[in-house]
Amino acid sequence: MNNVDIAFISHGGGPMPLLNEPNHTQLVAYLKSLASTLKKPSAILLISAHWEESVATITANAAPGMIYDYYGFPPAAYQVQYPSQGEPKLAEKVQQVLQHAGIEAKLDHHRGYDHGLYVPLTLMYPAADIPAIQLSLVNNLDAAQHLAIGKALQSLDYENLLVIGSGFSFHNMQAFFAQDNQQSQINNHEFEQWLRSTLSDNTLPEPKRNLMMQNWHKAPHARYCHPREEHLLPLHVCYGLAGRASDEYENVTIFNKQSSAFVWRRKEQGI
Repeated sequence: MNNVDIAFISHGGGPMPLLNEPNHTQLVAYLKSLASTLKKPSAILLISAHWEESVATITANAAPGMIYDYYGFPPAAYQVQYPSQGEPKLAEKVQQVLQHAGIEAKLDHHRGYDHGLYVPLTLMYPAADIPAIQLSLVNNLDAAQHLAIGKALQSLDYENLLVIGSGFSFHNMQAFFAQDNQQSQINNHEFEQWLRSTLSDNTLPEPKRNLMMQNWHKAPHARYCHPREEHLLPLHVCYGLAGRASDEYENVTIFNKQSSAFVWRRKEQGI
């Protein structure tokens, strides 16, 4: 697939990046900076950790509404609006390439945007002038299947597309809010180091990198960092699409935990 930028980002805790929450200062700065270094896309395809379906599902709503899929926050969190348009033609193309690869896929003409989309995109593209669609996870949470979904997207023909995996490279909710301890920091650090070395090492053969991502649960402290893997799997889709080592890596601190972002820049002769 030519002419595409790919980014896996950690999107923070609920709406907090939009509420000036101090633990999200580094993340907010990074997302704004990232957008400034990317060519403005003609459309965005976003894989959200906050949407799971029995089969891969794509939003095909031309004017998506807002889904406030969090609770217990100040009133401002429920007044956020991100009025970008959908892109039904892109949704249809995504469905077609997935089906062509033997992956069951369907369109959803009613679903709106969840916070996995509108929180980071409000920071990256506040004008909301870029059409966007969401692609769900498959609720079996199978790593190999999400790598295959990414690989199938290599056949997608859409000019100047930005693909974003919106998740969190560390997602142990109890650890975020528990009293901090040295072992928790070690677990977090070692898993993040594994992710970085796995996805950034240009000398690693792709079949081996693919197998390592498929068997991510064997990484150091993997299940401590991800008791449930829905926030990691958007990264699998991104890597499956890229099919190579990432071009850039960034680490930010959120609630005293390290969290990673990976970017694959568009190539003149394919990716």
